[in-house]
Amino acid sequence: MDRIRQSLLRGLYAVTPDESNTERLLEMSARVLAARPVLLQYRNKSACPALAREQASRLLALCRAAEVPLIINDSLELALELAADGVHLGRGDGDMALARRALDALGPGRILGVSCYGEWERAVMGAAAGADYVAFGAMFASVTKPEAPSAPLELLTRARRELESNVAVAAIGGITLDNAGKLFEAGADLVAVVSDVFGAADPGKQAAAYRALARE
Repeated sequence: MDRIRQSLLRGLYAVTPDESNTERLLEMSARVLAARPVLLQYRNKSACPALAREQASRLLALCRAAEVPLIINDSLELALELAADGVHLGRGDGDMALARRALDALGPGRILGVSCYGEWERAVMGAAAGADYVAFGAMFASVTKPEAPSAPLELLTRARRELESNVAVAAIGGITLDNAGKLFEAGADLVAVVSDVFGAADPGKQAAAYRALARE
């Protein structure tokens, strides 16, 4: 593969909640960004296209100032329109290889992430298509996606062992400070968290605790 893959650090991958109040979303996100997560993903399943564009655009400005990459969930179109730092694709969100080429056309360093659920074959396909990280989950029971099937910890270990070293391994689903350590030990580079960060009394303090945990 002739592109230089993004090198991702170990730590928190903060994912925004479904929040219709843009000012509240920005205020929470600013506090989280101050704790220096590895990535911030804009995810709002309830937003109409106009609201999603507004929220993502304003989050991108915050992320640029904080020097934290902003990843757009599900929508390659929106990521390209805003020239965001990357896109996260689930099943049905488009062809991974096409997304890789479209992101590369924006310039170097754009990030492609793919949801692999509990499917090893999808992780292999994602890595071959040029994904910078592959995400497994739900690792634990999830408030955000209560219907999501579980994924075994062994997938994290296998991915760390068998995939290329420049493909980061992410875990998502029901992650808290109490169980995140198990995921790092199993092989995760990134823990993707929604509720335990953005639902905390102090999102910034909670994000900082994840950053400290990743360094242990």
